[in-house]
Amino acid sequence: MKLLAIDTATEACSAALYIDGDILEKYEVAPRKHAELILPMIDALLLEASVSLASLDALAFGRGPGAFTGVRIATGVIQGLAYAAHLPVVAVSTLAAMAQGAISESDTIISAIDARMNEIYFGLFSVGADNIVTPLVDEQVLKVENLNVKVTSACFGVGSGWGTYEEELDRKFADKLTGFDARRFPRAGDILTLALKEFRSGNIVDAANALPVYLRNKVTR
Repeated sequence: MKLLAIDTATEACSAALYIDGDILEKYEVAPRKHAELILPMIDALLLEASVSLASLDALAFGRGPGAFTGVRIATGVIQGLAYAAHLPVVAVSTLAAMAQGAISESDTIISAIDARMNEIYFGLFSVGADNIVTPLVDEQVLKVENLNVKVTSACFGVGSGWGTYEEELDRKFADKLTGFDARRFPRAGDILTLALKEFRSGNIVDAANALPVYLRNKVTR
């Protein structure tokens, strides 16, 4: 199986390629440079693996939530590639991708991305026996003080929301929180892990239906 994934929803920009069990990845924290970085990353991966876009089985992308411009970049790029190569697409939550990257920290992961406007994008995930995260609640955008989620076991936090709202989130989960990493961003390699499971389950869409998820009507860049 061959699958390409990209993510540009946060400060990080990344692309990853899965080739029959092996993963190649390009990753860079480069705010506002995603548009100039992502296509060269993709080209470099395909060249390194000696494969063509048309030979892939599917594409995957971080569909949000995240920065409006970043989510739009990933959506536009993946739609263009999917149309050109006639490939199906797997859309993956950026909150889930962040949690997937932290499965070694805890069996329960809290993802929080700074959504500006005094809000966060929030997701709560459990790590399954297959080492794949699954959501425990619906993703949401809200003010931290309005967060009403109970965690019953030890948990670990990831995402920029933990840096911006450290004190508030710590108070919410202090009795269960083992730590957090505010500099952990979604990575295309983790999107691949989630996308492979979805692809094998038949959860794919065509290019026209590879759509972003913003979680709110008002957007910030």
